[in-house]
Order: sequence, then structure tokens, then C-alpha cells
Amino acid sequence: MSGDRTGTFRAVAAAGLLAGTLDIVAACVNFMIATGGANPVIVLQYIASGVFGAAAFQHGPWFGLWGLFFHYVIAMSWTALFFALYPRLRLLRRSTIASGVVYGAVVWACMANIIVPLSIVRPVQQTFMKVLLAIAILIVCIGLPVAWRAGRHYARQQGDQSSRPAV
Repeated sequence: MSGDRTGTFRAVAAAGLLAGTLDIVAACVNFMIATGGANPVIVLQYIASGVFGAAAFQHGPWFGLWGLFFHYVIAMSWTALFFALYPRLRLLRRSTIASGVVYGAVVWACMANIIVPLSIVRPVQQTFMKVLLAIAILIVCIGLPVAWRAGRHYARQQGDQSSRPAV
């Protein structure tokens, strides 16, 4: 049993690192394109400002490390939640793509409507296109990779290729 837990912990960690890395790279590239090449450390400082407020911008780029830490904690948390739900909700196992798309959209909705408003982050003006892009990024960078990794992990755990979810 402890081997199963160790394997699941490793799978969650790998999926969380993958999803967190894809997401932060996408956020930084998107920011650089939108601002004409501004320093992407500002993205990390913005994340840190959810806890530290304006101090995250006033005390140099080192606060970006806090933002990176918080970002990975959040990505790991969403990943762990999906892995916890996966064996319990048959719906998630029906289609990797459908569950990844829905999960990415759910992550966006929870972050935008619960987590960010509860933080002390400075609000950013949102447009319809920015919202669509943010949802698409979370679907591609969080939802799909996490759903794919969870499906692979639980199929391996059962040792049966036929238990793999449909794409």
C-alpha cells in the first residue's frame, strides 16, 4: 500500500511540476507579448503580491521567487485535487480531453472568482479576450496535462492498459 502512495505522490509531483511550468511559461510569454517585452519577473511579483501586496513590487525582483513558490504550491494543489478525484469520479475517466478541458475551466473559475478575490492582489482590468485566453491557457497547461498524467498513473497502477481513459 505504501508503494501505491509513493507512486501516487511521485505522479502528482511530476504532473504538478509539468503543469506549473507550462502555466508559468505561458503566463510570462503572454505578458511579454501584451506589454511589448516587459520583464516577466513582474508576473511572479504579481503572484507574490497576493500575499505581500505592493511590497512585492517595491522591494526588487527577489519577491518574484515568492511568486514562483506560491505559483507551484497552487499548481500542485490543483494537481493533487484532480488526482484525488480521479479514482472517485467515473466521469473524469471517460475522456482525458473532456475532463482536462472541464478541469482547466473549473480551475480558472475558482482562481478568478474565489482565490484571487480573497488575496490582496491588485485587480487587473479584464476583457473578454483576456478571459478567453486565460481559460485556454489553464485548459492547455493545467487541465489537459494533469488529466493525461492522472489517466496514465491510474492505468499503470491497475496494470491494465484497457483501463486507460478514452482520449
